[in-house]
Amino acid sequence: MLSENAVKEINELTSKYANRRSAVMPALTVVQKELGYITEEGMRDVARILGIKPVLVFEVATFYTMYNKKPVGKYHIQVCTNIACSLLGAEHLMDFLSRKLGVKVKETTSDKKFTLSAVECLGSCGTAPMMQINDNYYENLTDAKVEEILNNLR
Repeated sequence: MLSENAVKEINELTSKYANRRSAVMPALTVVQKELGYITEEGMRDVARILGIKPVLVFEVATFYTMYNKKPVGKYHIQVCTNIACSLLGAEHLMDFLSRKLGVKVKETTSDKKFTLSAVECLGSCGTAPMMQINDNYYENLTDAKVEEILNNLR
């Protein structure tokens, strides 16, 4: 169940769109901000608030990788695995992070601090390989840079 503040925020968002359905993505962002991830109940709440069928919300939430469908750690590490990043070392980067964190892709560390994910294009092909941690981009990565980033987060 969403808080009154979340419902109010979603309703305010709808005023920016001619069609309430157009607010699905920002509404899902509100849900994720509040709950930490997108729950089935959260998707149903969005559908109810926007006055649309739940399947329309489910389609969006399950298509985009930016919406977490299960809890993630305090730091959600998303490594771009699209072509530019792959050609410049994304697989090595994933292996390096996996070893350093002691988890596989789609897993969270036992202390709930880090979740490692592989994602498609994050729109930073000119600075590959790159990763996003929560809302921050880290680009032109090397093992040394990744080690420093992780140390600063610990």
